[in-house]
Amino acid sequence: MAERHLVVSATAAEAAHVPPDLPLLITGIGKTAAAAATARALAAYDHLSGLTVVNVGTAGALRPGLSGLFEPGVVLNHDINADVIRSLGHDPQERLVVGTSEVVLATGDVFVSDPVVRDALAGRAHLVDMEGYAVAWAAQQAGVPVRLVKHVSDTADESALDWASMVEASAVALGEWLESSL
Repeated sequence: MAERHLVVSATAAEAAHVPPDLPLLITGIGKTAAAAATARALAAYDHLSGLTVVNVGTAGALRPGLSGLFEPGVVLNHDINADVIRSLGHDPQERLVVGTSEVVLATGDVFVSDPVVRDALAGRAHLVDMEGYAVAWAAQQAGVPVRLVKHVSDTADESALDWASMVEASAVALGEWLESSL
């Protein structure tokens, strides 16, 4: 069976340069919207064999010197109290392996623009977004491979509040990656 892809992005702005021949799903912002839309899209397929979900989008850099395009190998659900849930006897599955890269992406519903929050997250991850974990979780639950491809749009501080003016550069880079890699 030929390899097939479903490109998943939170916003139309991030997906503005996705090649037109690739199936595209716009989920909306945040973990709930991303997980629900991804699960709904995967459930609509007659068969999932040969399908790979490719989540593209912007990310904030949590550490100095990070710029450009990254394909994280691990994604964390950073705003869940995993230790408490584990102490209650449940596995929160807050860390998903999605590839071989050493880059770690932290996903949460918190829009990180506070340097204090950024610095706390930097001890656990390189990048931060709001959908990657949810897309990965939904894909893995369906038994579908997933790739996360993130372009740094800001430094997860006050500059993140100007995301709307920076997203086009990220969309171009993501579109070029899709064109050359899939």
